[in-house]
Amino acid sequence: MSARTPLARVRSAIADGWTMTRRNMTHVIRAPEELILYFSLPIMFVLVFGYVFGSGMQVPGGGNYREFLLPGVFVMTMLYGLGATATGVAFDLSRGVVDRFRSMPMARSALMTGRSAADLLRALLEMSTLLVCGMLVGWQWRDGVGRALLAVGLLLLLRVAITWIGIYLALLVRNPDTVGVIVFPAAFPLTALSNVFVSPELMPQWIGAISEWNPLSATVAAIRQLFGNPGLGGDSWPAEHAMLLAAAWPVLLIATFAPLAVRRYQRLSR
Repeated sequence: MSARTPLARVRSAIADGWTMTRRNMTHVIRAPEELILYFSLPIMFVLVFGYVFGSGMQVPGGGNYREFLLPGVFVMTMLYGLGATATGVAFDLSRGVVDRFRSMPMARSALMTGRSAADLLRALLEMSTLLVCGMLVGWQWRDGVGRALLAVGLLLLLRVAITWIGIYLALLVRNPDTVGVIVFPAAFPLTALSNVFVSPELMPQWIGAISEWNPLSATVAAIRQLFGNPGLGGDSWPAEHAMLLAAAWPVLLIATFAPLAVRRYQRLSR
């Protein structure tokens, strides 16, 4: 009877989730080409925008454009992790792996919590690499280690939210080829209509307003502030409360898409 107590069930769910986390990380280790692929895009953006176009870009208040750009690239990397999450879950669905897991005596939550934890670990690896690459091209943080760690924490919180969006998208579409086609057209406008590459102050007014309320822009503005990088400014409410929005947007997205993903997962066999 002790195995049926709530505490025992929680322990079992944690153990099963950790097993699924290790399974997903093993796939990453055995397919390092995926990591290279997802690293190559943000590194390319750093080189192209930082070195080719950087001399012609303006930063409100002055400052080095590469230091302005790198926090946006960090956020962009978290966003494009959506593709890895959605494609991985969709492949498991298409090959019947999820059905086999559902037939095993394991916690129903393990598949999704394991995926979320594995993606978070991979995001840590990606962030470590990008921080090193950023320092090699002249980027640096200027306000101490504590604030830098808080900035990384906000980035990882955004990545968790994006992971749940990816899980829900995969459960909704289920076809890995279709998921791959959907992700980039969905992610690119979010990046373009944000402050990743250009400050909203330099955009047409209506586009700048959209950019300021973009969830990506909130995290970018907040980590620029925490890293001590240029690009701060503006007297709008989103500009003055970037830290609040950087925490609120991911929490809202998790609160929306995690229940949707769980509900969709529970309906797979119906």
